[in-house]
Amino acid sequence: MAAVQEKKMGVMQLTFIVTVNMMGSGIIMLPANMAQVGAISLLSWVVTALGSLAIAYSFAQAGVFNQRSGGMAAYAEDAYGKDGYFNVFFLYFLSLAIANVAVASSALGYLAAFFPVLTSSAISTCVGVIALLWITTVANFGGPKLTGRIGSITVWGVILPVGFISIAGWFWFSSQTFSEAWNPKGLSLGEGMGSSISLTLWAFLGMESASQNASAVENPKRDVPLACMFGTLGAAVVYILSTTVIQGIVPNAELAKSTGPFGLAYTQMFSPAVGQTVMALAAMACVGSLLGWQFTLAQTAKDAADTQMFPSIFGKASAAGAPIAGMVIMGVVQSVMALSTISPDLSKQFAALVNLAVVTNVVPYIVSLSALFVIMRNANVDPGVYKRNAVIAVIAMLYSVYALYASGKDAVLGGMLVMAIGFIIYGFIAPRFASRPAGVRAA
Repeated sequence: MAAVQEKKMGVMQLTFIVTVNMMGSGIIMLPANMAQVGAISLLSWVVTALGSLAIAYSFAQAGVFNQRSGGMAAYAEDAYGKDGYFNVFFLYFLSLAIANVAVASSALGYLAAFFPVLTSSAISTCVGVIALLWITTVANFGGPKLTGRIGSITVWGVILPVGFISIAGWFWFSSQTFSEAWNPKGLSLGEGMGSSISLTLWAFLGMESASQNASAVENPKRDVPLACMFGTLGAAVVYILSTTVIQGIVPNAELAKSTGPFGLAYTQMFSPAVGQTVMALAAMACVGSLLGWQFTLAQTAKDAADTQMFPSIFGKASAAGAPIAGMVIMGVVQSVMALSTISPDLSKQFAALVNLAVVTNVVPYIVSLSALFVIMRNANVDPGVYKRNAVIAVIAMLYSVYALYASGKDAVLGGMLVMAIGFIIYGFIAPRFASRPAGVRAA
């Protein structure tokens, strides 16, 4: 009797996964933040969409030619060894922690529609964010099974309202409202294009996820690059449509002050009751997303501890499979991050967190993308494919450098400090991987 073959994903299924991974809660606060610059900030989407497509394609190629576990860190290891692996992992790991705080602030903004006291002062906002971080941390103590189920349902609380407004919102679109919002600060075209690069790139984080699923795909050499490109392009279309149409529905001054921009748009389109419903769905989606990412953060640390890349305490798991000690430690770290970015304006706190998350994400992007040349050489890639991939990878890295610049000096300084801490930590664990020179005896 023939063995039953495991059913694998096709290109459409993988494309859907990539799109959903990106959309999550990344878009939920962006219209309000971009409105503070004006509708001219929408030009940032064009730059980011092109740069993100180049990054997504390059990661897809890296995933095809290097299918070891570890994702970006495994790519970096091919060119830079264990220290490259650790520092890419460490920066990416911390970017997840920073992103979680940003997601918590998004959730709080939408919850404030029902409980205004949550954003009545800088202190109450900070306490609310920290409370959400700990609620979702403790909720994960029961293990991954329930977390996964909740996340797969709650993500639709963002996808459905954003998708609907992208298509149907044009019936409420006012060209006069949009033109009045275009450039209230008198920015040049170049300034407008660079004004929201970090915010728009934030919405695309997760585009590398197709390469992480290469082993579960029917034809990875063809389907992984296609899914990366189609998924990123699909998300780009939804992002551009939704943030553009909302600028023509809600007056710019109101949108810039909003802590729940999509709820405000649905209020203008239909009624306050519908707006409240969307606010509730968005809050639910943000909390569900945060629940899943809190577990992912702790599990990432556990995997690193299992390979001796992190302190052993992060590797201790409960009978239910929850790395509780790691969750508690990262809960403390995220609470400190929330305190360090405390602001009376939730939108400003969100922007500061997003800028820092993008910097700590983009540096690993650059390091792992630069390793693609070594990866392709080791895989004996055809010269034509090598040249094509090399050109796209260079475009991806140049965009990434530009994104670093556009994130602002405060975020870049924060990223440099995090990198410095990473090298200090690696100094203590490097002896585990270093081979002794000939003639040197152990102490």
